[in-house]
Amino acid sequence: MSLKKTFSSDGKKCTVVFTVNPEAAAGATKVFLAGDFNSWDPTSIPMKKDPTGSFSVKKQLETNKEYQFRYCLDGNTWINDWKADKYIRSEFASDDNSVVDTTVPKAPKVSKKPTSKAVNKSVDKKSAAKKPAAKKTTKK
Repeated sequence: MSLKKTFSSDGKKCTVVFTVNPEAAAGATKVFLAGDFNSWDPTSIPMKKDPTGSFSVKKQLETNKEYQFRYCLDGNTWINDWKADKYIRSEFASDDNSVVDTTVPKAPKVSKKPTSKAVNKSVDKKSAAKKPAAKKTTKK
């Protein structure tokens, strides 16, 4: 299982690829994604099965929100994502719901350390001192 997130350049949308691996699918022939984003409809977002037996679907969500979700196997078994960002107690069952967090990550701070090229360009003041110009010789 996995959640792969990609953020739009304007930071307003997050595309999430939800994946259920063959082990988690436990022989299911159909897997659906349900959550806050589709009013928990257990059949409106079918997941596509690939040749390896994994099921996946891509869903675009608004950023800077948390969405609860679960997977529905063959219309009767509900499972959580083993790699969800966190889990929240369900209001309707004694189970937890998986959560995907679409908060846009903060950009890493850029280091101001000098590069090796800049360090090697330091000049030795003694060798930089001006040398007297060579004398000009003229032919007579």
